[in-house]
Amino acid sequence: MSNTLYKWLRVSLFSLLIVAFLGTVLRYKIAFSLPFINQQFLLHAHSHFAFSGWVTQALMALLVGYLEKQQDATAFKRYRWLLVSNLTTAYGMLFTFPFTGYAFLSVLFSTLSIFVSYFFAFFFWKDLNKLQQKSPAHSWFKASLFFNVLSSIGPFTLAYMMASKNVQQDIYLSSVYFYLHFQYNGWFLFACMGLLSFRLHKYGISNTQLKRVYYLFATACIPAFLLSVLWLRIPAWAYALVVIACLLQLAGWILLLRLIRENLQQLQSRFSTFAKQLLVLISIAFSVKLILQSASVIPALSRLAFGFRPIVIGYLHLVLLGITSLFIITYAYTLVPEKVTGNAITGIKIFVAGIIINELLLMIQGICDLFYIDLPAINLLLLFAAFILFSGMLITNTARSMKYDPYHKTIINID
Repeated sequence: MSNTLYKWLRVSLFSLLIVAFLGTVLRYKIAFSLPFINQQFLLHAHSHFAFSGWVTQALMALLVGYLEKQQDATAFKRYRWLLVSNLTTAYGMLFTFPFTGYAFLSVLFSTLSIFVSYFFAFFFWKDLNKLQQKSPAHSWFKASLFFNVLSSIGPFTLAYMMASKNVQQDIYLSSVYFYLHFQYNGWFLFACMGLLSFRLHKYGISNTQLKRVYYLFATACIPAFLLSVLWLRIPAWAYALVVIACLLQLAGWILLLRLIRENLQQLQSRFSTFAKQLLVLISIAFSVKLILQSASVIPALSRLAFGFRPIVIGYLHLVLLGITSLFIITYAYTLVPEKVTGNAITGIKIFVAGIIINELLLMIQGICDLFYIDLPAINLLLLFAAFILFSGMLITNTARSMKYDPYHKTIINID
């Protein structure tokens, strides 16, 4: 990993710390009184900054790092203005949404962040086409860029409805879920899968096999959006597409796991024990995600799930934290394991523990809500889980990267 990529990832990791802090404040306000903070405004800041300041910023940096690894020495110089622009819009949203909610400045920064993503997609697509050596990773990356651009239809539809003062509830919710689907299951997932595909090919898995996995997920992505709107009355042919999309995703995941199992011996030597443990956790989280998606094909279960907020929040956190965030952290760690000290590893372990505790509590809360069972202490427990997440990220961010200097026989900082 180049020093430039390392620095950008450290910036992104600090953004994740801010996201965890905002999440803790939100949980505190639910459990206790915090009258000077508007819960809804802060929630907007939390979600927007998580998407732009943390995930998108980190993925953009990793994708530019991919170009650099393909002998493109000037990649970070060319993309610096886009990385800075995305970070600026993210912090713009962070410092406006908590105080104004959806108002001129916050909407301006939110809109600018979308246009930054357009520019990034345009330039990165062109740079991928210039590369001499093609790989399945390129298909994943191009699809991720396409879905990122496509997701912006959701926010622009919402903006049009608000400007025209003609807000229809079904279209409003469908637009929100459209944006979330093509961010989570498009931009985030396909960018991560592209990075994974690049590493797997590098370690010996053939392009042909990896390409099959891509085709299955790519074919499923657009019709899988209908999973998010099964509470609407959709025609039978659309429902059939949903079922097919679920089967394609399951087939793609099973194929990928089989490829990894068949090449397990040569892959194991490439990762440390800690990295392998993280990858197993991510695999479990992704398997749970696909199982939950498949179960939601049953209309009654889908309407039930979307009717209870803890279930929706639990699912969204599972994907954002348990899959996307953990993959980015793991991928970055495997690039420079020598720069990650014991303190940083401890921080990551605490963060992972926070994810697991948070998901279990949200699952329990969701089940209890289904049966109208009151849990008086649940908000305190969720606050505790949020504090664990924040503590893990704080330790990870404050840990210094070090290495042993054999000449001076001492430990030196390398940050």
